[in-house]
This record gives sequence, structure tokens and C-alpha cells, in this order.
Amino acid sequence: MGKISSLKRRDKGAGAGGGERPERLNIFKMNTGLGQHMLKNPLIAQGIVDKADIKPSDVVLEVGPGTGNLTVRILEKARKVIAAEMDPRMAAEVTKRVQGKPEQKKLEVMLGDVIKADLPYFDVCISNTPYQISSPLVFKLLNLPRPPRVSVLMFQREFALRLLAKPGDDLYCRLSVNVQMWANVTHIMKVGKNNFRPPPQVESSVVRIEVKNPRPPIDFEEWDGLLRICFVRKNRTISAGFKSQAVLDILEKNYKAFCSQNDMMITDDMNINVLVEKVLAETELGSKRAGKCDEADFLKLLYAFHMVGIHFA
Repeated sequence: MGKISSLKRRDKGAGAGGGERPERLNIFKMNTGLGQHMLKNPLIAQGIVDKADIKPSDVVLEVGPGTGNLTVRILEKARKVIAAEMDPRMAAEVTKRVQGKPEQKKLEVMLGDVIKADLPYFDVCISNTPYQISSPLVFKLLNLPRPPRVSVLMFQREFALRLLAKPGDDLYCRLSVNVQMWANVTHIMKVGKNNFRPPPQVESSVVRIEVKNPRPPIDFEEWDGLLRICFVRKNRTISAGFKSQAVLDILEKNYKAFCSQNDMMITDDMNINVLVEKVLAETELGSKRAGKCDEADFLKLLYAFHMVGIHFA
């Protein structure tokens, strides 16, 4: 079946990396292109770790450990820390932080792209998140077969507020609906840009994400495929998103595949546009705007489309 293609965006601004020791500040220049903005405030670092409620038996994934300011605090509480780092220089630095100490045996450094990597099981995720991977990291965590019990993640402020936004809010978007369907999200703290070295261009926030258990009995690709259409222009009507010929072509292809798989006859006068308009009219959602609709509205719409054999993935 065809999939509704993605509209890619890049999150601007705030930073990532781990933290750094004063004596290491001049060893190398931070690569802000990789989102390296090192958290230098020890009180904030401790607050992030405390909010994760780490148990002595926990395995913790830390994304972007930088020079290890968060890492050493996590190691005090966890059974094991897997530190995922893209930059070999940072990987070497965080390794040096525990060299010759008891914590050395509890630290595993994983060099490479955490988004592309096959991750081992872990109980908790903590990240001063590189801004380029904000959205990919959230969705990777949500879609793991065995997601972490809790994730405490630092993002640029606007991205964090999108995770928390409600219908009618200016920042309410596909990301908001998607994340809130699969997880409970709470805001923990604001973090000013002067708490980083070098300072990022924007302020940051820390959020706590807990994946719902049990998960909603909905196929993620189906749900996301519908939302992609509805939020192409969130302030236009939902019906407008279904006017695109490219969208209708994909839905028709999916409809024919569904009928074939279920031994359903396709009549000669079948018109995918008529089917779509029928669903939008019967649900009374075609004239509504995605930015004003809640989770229940989108579930109602998805169910109605499925009832007539229209699928999104």
C-alpha cells in the first residue's frame, strides 16, 4: 500500500550535548552544527537526573552525553548507562571522566547515529537533545517494541511546547496529536540559554514523556498518515487537505489493495473522491480545521474511513 509522504521540517535553535568540566573547556571547539551546546549548570543537570526517578536496577540510555556532566550523575543511580554519541571527541571525553573509577564498568559508549542504530533494551532515556534529532528521537522512543518507562528530554522551548500544545493553541500541530496519543507529556522546567556553553540562539525546556501502557490499539502508520493530510494546512478545513490529486491517488491505490486482499469487488463507477466526501460529510468534520480538532475527532475520522475501506498506509 502507498504511504502519505512526509513534510520534513527542521527544528531550529536549542542545543544538546551533555555537559562539561571547566578544565576541559579549551580542549576543542564545540560543533554547533551537531547541536553541541554543553549544559554547564550543575543544579539543572542534577534536577534532570532526579526527575527521571532512576532505580538502582535501571539501564539508562543517554543521548548526546557530551563531556559527561549528566553522565556522571546518572551513573551514581543506575545499574548501567549506555551513552550514545556521534562525535568521537566527545565519546573519548566521557570515557575519560570515569577512567580508573568504579563507574567505568557501568558505562558503555555507543558511537554513531542513535536514530539509525538498533538499540538494546533500556528502562530510562535522558537527553540534552541535539536539536536536529528532536522529532526523530521522540518518534523512535515511542515506536520501540519495548519503550522506556520514562524519558526526560531537553529540547528547544518551542519544540517542547509543541509536544504539550492543545487544540486551539498556536503551536498545536501533528506532532502534538501524535505524541499525546501514544504518551503522557509533562513540562518539568525551563532552561535559559546562558546555562549552556556556547549559548544557543533560543531558550530550552525539559519534558518528561511516559509511553502509555497499554498502548492505544491503533496502527501508528495509519494514524500518522491521516494526520499528515489533515495538518498540511492546519488552519484550512480538513476537507481542503483531501483535494490534492496526489493524496487521492494514494488513497485510491490503498483502497484497491484493501479490496483485493479482502476479496471485495470494485464497481466500475467507484470514485475515491465521492467516498472521501461521503466520510467527511457524515462525520461533520470536513468543514472543521485540524488546529481545532482533538484526539477524539481524528479517531472518529479514521474509523469512518476504515469503515468504507479507505486506509492511509
